[in-house]
Amino acid sequence: MTNSTTRRTVLATGVATLAAGCGGNQGGSSPGTEKLAGTSEIPVGGGKVFKEQKVVVTQPAKGDFKAFSAICTHMGCTVDKVANGTIDCPCHGSRFEITDGSVAHGPATRPLPPRTITVKGNSIRLA
Repeated sequence: MTNSTTRRTVLATGVATLAAGCGGNQGGSSPGTEKLAGTSEIPVGGGKVFKEQKVVVTQPAKGDFKAFSAICTHMGCTVDKVANGTIDCPCHGSRFEITDGSVAHGPATRPLPPRTITVKGNSIRLA
């Protein structure tokens, strides 16, 4: 470091460089283009967990698609199934409503955070 270069300048430059590196088009896909599923793959009154993307997509009513984080708000386990109108966590038995991610049964006390998806034609994509 020269006398005119401060630690603060180096840190700010490093942060700007890291931020610029994170925003690019990586792997050939741009935001909103990662296809999760076809609409026919999400059952009405049910849903599907996408473990790799850490998202769960539900269809509470025909044509009404919702998405939530697949990470349980109780202890951070990944939910593993959608059954009987709830999104279920295998670790401690928490269950969340498929309509809005709210807690149907504890020990979790906070809802699953919503995730953004786009539905275009027969395609559901993670935004």
